[in-house]
Amino acid sequence: MNTLFLANAGAAGGSNMMMIVLFIVLIGFTYFGMIRPQKKQQQQRLQMMDKLKKGDGVVLVDGLHAKVDKINSDKTIVVDADGIYLTFERMAVRRVIPAAAPVEENDAPAADKTEDAPAKEDTKSTDASSDETKEDK
Repeated sequence: MNTLFLANAGAAGGSNMMMIVLFIVLIGFTYFGMIRPQKKQQQQRLQMMDKLKKGDGVVLVDGLHAKVDKINSDKTIVVDADGIYLTFERMAVRRVIPAAAPVEENDAPAADKTEDAPAKEDTKSTDASSDETKEDK
């Protein structure tokens, strides 16, 4: 009877060790799968808040699109939403849309196309008038 009890006690010690290993693996999975990515995301968000400057377009957590008008030292920002100035916490900013770069005059091919279009119409009208003169003869 004693040998049976000792045999079961030895097997239980091995399963306890297995439970401890599984518990450590579960804690490791939780850290690397959930906690660490959240910390990285929070760090990126704080860096985005530090780079925030006047004139940047922002999207706030409630979906409001606005432009930063002023950044206060007490962690608040004043945004301009079509002439309405609102004050929010910096953490209310979900996404920053950088100010658009100015368009150069060389990058405007649409103006060239509009100049070419009337010239083509003029050639058609001259062709039509030459056809009329041929028919008159």
